[in-house]
Amino acid sequence: MPSHHSSPDARVEGAAPSATELRGQLGQLLMAGFEGTEPSPAILDLIENHRLGGVILFSRNIESAEQVYHLTSALQAKARAAGHRSPLLIAIDQENGMVQRLGEHVTLFPGNMALGASNSPELVTAVARATGRELRALGINMNLAPVLDINNNPANPVIGVRSFGEDPEQVARLGLAAVQGYREAGIMSCLKHFPGHGDTATDSHLALPLIPHDLARLERLELVPFARVLQEEGADCIMTAHIALPALTGAPERPATVAPPIISGLLRQGLRFDGVVMSDCLEMEAIAATLGVEQATVEAVEAGLDLILISHRYDRQLAGLAAMRSALDAGRLSPVRLYQALTRLQRLKARYLSWEQLPRPEGLRLLKQPEHLALQRQSYTQAITLLRNDAGLLPLRLAPEQQLLIVLPQKEGSSRVEDQRYPVEALIAAVRRYHPRTEARLLSLPLSEPASQSLREAVAQAQLVLLVTVNAYLDRAQSEYINWLVREAPCPVVALAVYSPYDLLVCPQLTTYLLTYEYTRPAIEAAVAVLFGDSPPQGRLPVSLPSLHARGEGLRC
Repeated sequence: MPSHHSSPDARVEGAAPSATELRGQLGQLLMAGFEGTEPSPAILDLIENHRLGGVILFSRNIESAEQVYHLTSALQAKARAAGHRSPLLIAIDQENGMVQRLGEHVTLFPGNMALGASNSPELVTAVARATGRELRALGINMNLAPVLDINNNPANPVIGVRSFGEDPEQVARLGLAAVQGYREAGIMSCLKHFPGHGDTATDSHLALPLIPHDLARLERLELVPFARVLQEEGADCIMTAHIALPALTGAPERPATVAPPIISGLLRQGLRFDGVVMSDCLEMEAIAATLGVEQATVEAVEAGLDLILISHRYDRQLAGLAAMRSALDAGRLSPVRLYQALTRLQRLKARYLSWEQLPRPEGLRLLKQPEHLALQRQSYTQAITLLRNDAGLLPLRLAPEQQLLIVLPQKEGSSRVEDQRYPVEALIAAVRRYHPRTEARLLSLPLSEPASQSLREAVAQAQLVLLVTVNAYLDRAQSEYINWLVREAPCPVVALAVYSPYDLLVCPQLTTYLLTYEYTRPAIEAAVAVLFGDSPPQGRLPVSLPSLHARGEGLRC
């Protein structure tokens, strides 16, 4: 695909259609989600009667690879029969790692922070290219990735391992590599979350985060990856973040999604981007609980957005469309602004989509092909990071009769965006393949007194404890029991952080510390292979642990 980097001078030419003509096309500015694994009556109505521009798929829409192909084919057939000029945008959040809607129906690949640990642009491009090819085979033509947020706040509850790391230059370099891979696969990508969601301690799914930084700070850190990709490769689409930046907008309660200084000013004029700008879902509480979906829809389009994402409720999708129509009729939304948005969307569709080149069933052979499975193994092997091995415990050298105890906390995903489920059984099975004499304890925290006593007895009988941590640095109960275990255990303790690398901060006296950055099945299996010496650890930590540096302890591998 050709590079897409337009200047703001590449404006829409010609007179805008009349308000009456535009009124029937407003659905093109909406991307909607729906329930079920077949086209729902709601989504069919939006396509047929409201000229819906795009559809987003979630895990709730996924049953099998064949089912997804038939689903996307049915959606496109409905659009064609309804007289749509171009095929639908069909998008998904297949970021890989902890956010991959398609699960094991496609090849599992590492998420951004695991790829950041490899620090290989070539590997990132290969993973994005393989991901894109499999998406195209399923009839999905747009991936809402890569994430270009810089994870420079360890307390961030929604970005974290979805980021390549904390160094803006590394995030820029790897983000650029991802965009190149998606483009080579012939799939649209979407940079997110502009202008940067990394330095927040609030999940915008739940409330409106506030970023206090001024423009100089943003240009020095958060904007670096976006600027680099736009300069060197161009972008198909950019997604806005529901975050408040009062230093730029003067309004501490105004999300960037509806702020002209952010969209028209910073993005359009400052970074000279004239491609499609889309919103994150307007049903997230940062929007729904402040402006409301209807008002936000109109204000987002006014601010310069071209595509509005309303992912869940049919009534809200209809309300957003109705609000745009009312604003057009009242003269609040100008025909020129709407024509500009429609033209950008049509230009993007024309670049990638045509009715004659929709995927065919034989394309499903691309899923999980040997080349992709080999890339999966390579990418996960390169990600596993041994941060500490001070006691020389790794690789593990256990006699057959020695008892290995795995201690795991019961955990759910840390944010609403995640799809992966904690693979307790896969971890235990992987360890037992190397060392059959393995016992596992899944702990419900905080521990009751009977559970504490039972754990004490199990630890007393073990010759080695494999301590699994899952975002312990954000979990007081997990932190307390980890410190107790490390302090009281009569045998060596090896820590395996299967999510955030920051867990070492809660117990810096851990002497053996291995990182996966995610608890996907292949990440767990790659980590266990490192534990038992079948493969060497190759990753390097893409974030810093400042509390340890402050103590002068250093990070030893």
